[in-house]
Amino acid sequence: MNAPQEVLKVGAEATVTLEIDGIAVTVPAGTPLLRAAVAAGVMIPKLCDSQELKPYGSCRLCLVEVVGRKGYPSSCTTPAEAGMKVRTQSPQLAKLRRNVMELYISDHPLDCLSCAANGDCELQDIAGVVGLREVRYGMAGENHFDAAPKDESNPYFSYDPGKCIV
Repeated sequence: MNAPQEVLKVGAEATVTLEIDGIAVTVPAGTPLLRAAVAAGVMIPKLCDSQELKPYGSCRLCLVEVVGRKGYPSSCTTPAEAGMKVRTQSPQLAKLRRNVMELYISDHPLDCLSCAANGDCELQDIAGVVGLREVRYGMAGENHFDAAPKDESNPYFSYDPGKCIV
């Protein structure tokens, strides 16, 4: 298999070809790895990513491994480069994602069965995706459950700061 190479199209923006989990994908240069993964049909867990917002990598769930680089960059803030080899699944990534999600859940009320969002909750969904089955941290310590009163002033939605993962 030939190594992915940068492709330049005349009259169009420059593109790069990289590998994500062994799948070659060509995207515009600078495309975040998270978007390149979507183009390759690869799902990376995420919470804070939105098409309408500039990526800022705060949730730390979209971590990936880039062959030849140290650490685990967030895929939403790392631009695609020609020849990159990206892994989205490994035992270490799975462990990191579970630990991050466990910290979020440890400061979140565990009232899923009585919550109005039960069954339609991104936090619940991603906890399942990363394989979180239990939380090792006690719920009796400091938390944000009573951070501020629920704001129901908007007729279209209710904002409960105690359920916000900050």
